Amino acid sequence: MTGPVIAFIFARGGSKGLPGKNLAPLGGKPLIAHAIEAAQEARTVDRVVMSTDDPEIARVAGKWGAEVPFLRPAELARDDSPEWLAWRHALDAVDEAAAKPTEIFVSVPPTAPLRLPGDIDACVERFREGDVDVVLTATATARNPYFNMVTLDAGGRADLVIPPGDGIHNRQSAPAVYDLTTVCYVARPDFLRTADHLFAGRVGAVLVPRERAVDIDDQLDLAIARTLMDIDRPCRPRAR
Repeated sequence: MTGPVIAFIFARGGSKGLPGKNLAPLGGKPLIAHAIEAAQEARTVDRVVMSTDDPEIARVAGKWGAEVPFLRPAELARDDSPEWLAWRHALDAVDEAAAKPTEIFVSVPPTAPLRLPGDIDACVERFREGDVDVVLTATATARNPYFNMVTLDAGGRADLVIPPGDGIHNRQSAPAVYDLTTVCYVARPDFLRTADHLFAGRVGAVLVPRERAVDIDDQLDLAIARTLMDIDRPCRPRAR
């Protein structure tokens, strides 16, 4: 028999852009609760596990139904700590105590609270097609490096990030590009343990609409998420 599909939620205690971000209220719930609920409601997910260094985040995560079998080491929760290493730590910590190793690793970042459970399912299903090591999510970008994104030199002079080739005269004629989002990541456990970064392997993508891809880094992002939730996604009450 195969092992479980485990959704991990990574939420460290420190956040300089928005202090206390992972417990910030949104739609009557702490931010992490939205990730926990989406993972719980995804039909492809078997377990939901929280990785955090913060005892209060751990307590709240447990209240909302996530497993919290360990606390993340402090060296994996600094501003400059690679998320990739936190992923490895969580995977190893869970598998060491499990009867069967994880079949599919899923990361559901709390910073994208407007995702739907179906977005997670779509990523797992794309992964199960079997031709990729990693699946990530992307959304249509509002800017295009071939046409309206620039760099500035030391003198303040602007130049296009990618100089246009023949036939590229406007945004519509430029190649389509996409923004990576934090809606969901899926990876093979053995790839995660041996590779150095996401793009070291075969990468698949699932497109999500921009309104579900808001990534909360600061107070403005949180305000945008609150506005979109009020307009499009009324809070779904859950019994506790």
